[in-house]
Amino acid sequence: MTILVTGGTGTVGSHLLRQLSDKDVSVHALTRDSHKANFPSGVIAVTGDMLDVESMRKALTGVSSLFLLNAVSPQELTQALLTLTLAREAGIERVVYLSVFNGEAFTNVPHFTAKYTVERMIEQFDIPATILRPNCFMQNDALFFKDALLGPGLYPFPIGDKGVSMVDARDIAEIAAFALLQRERAPQALPREVINVVGPEALTGAGIAGIWSKLLNKPVTYTGSETAPFEQQLAQHAPNWLAMDMRLMLDRFVSDGMIGTTSDVEKMTHILGRQPRSYANFAAETLAQWNEHHAV
Repeated sequence: MTILVTGGTGTVGSHLLRQLSDKDVSVHALTRDSHKANFPSGVIAVTGDMLDVESMRKALTGVSSLFLLNAVSPQELTQALLTLTLAREAGIERVVYLSVFNGEAFTNVPHFTAKYTVERMIEQFDIPATILRPNCFMQNDALFFKDALLGPGLYPFPIGDKGVSMVDARDIAEIAAFALLQRERAPQALPREVINVVGPEALTGAGIAGIWSKLLNKPVTYTGSETAPFEQQLAQHAPNWLAMDMRLMLDRFVSDGMIGTTSDVEKMTHILGRQPRSYANFAAETLAQWNEHHAV
């Protein structure tokens, strides 16, 4: 019995591998180059590429459960559909798929629609799967906005004022590990399930700036909800198709919000055995890590 994890080097995948590495299960992690992989002890690196069918056939051989995570890319949909088809052909009846919150609604956002299309395949072919729909990752703020926060005191992520139920990536990984182990250890394939993975509160741009202001003991300014400047800035460091994709997502955050329900939080709390991590706690931990790193 073996779990294959795709996306194991990313924000969620790396946390998931750490969650699984000490759970007395066989874990394989897909990577383009197994010789360069740096996975937790006990995790076996398996060479494969989701656009290379033969490599995926080999990677899926002997696998009982699949965690499918596709990074945002122009090939994301093709990668996912091919991998799911190959998994079905290999007889795999235990799948956890990382989709996205509001994928069915934000139809003009390319990576949202790609993930929801994968959900439609899972439903149409009655694939025994847990579909995880995470909200926006808190970790993105630590990854991209450290200099703006610590320097001029700016929070430049234009998420608007309708509210976004940001979630800690560690909570996503913990829910994913729960779903994988539940399916892996079940005597037979379990029914399809959908879990919205959200934070405990709806956050606004101004609200997040206020959290950082208290932590940093200085004014932190939300730079506003105009998304075009964010796209232009991102396009200087990333492909312009990705910058536009992110801007379209932020447009929907601003116009619609992306808010989890009370029942979403209650379900997560039941699985985690505690409340999902709050943004304030995430930010305090992040600042402590930054200070520790600076001190070293």
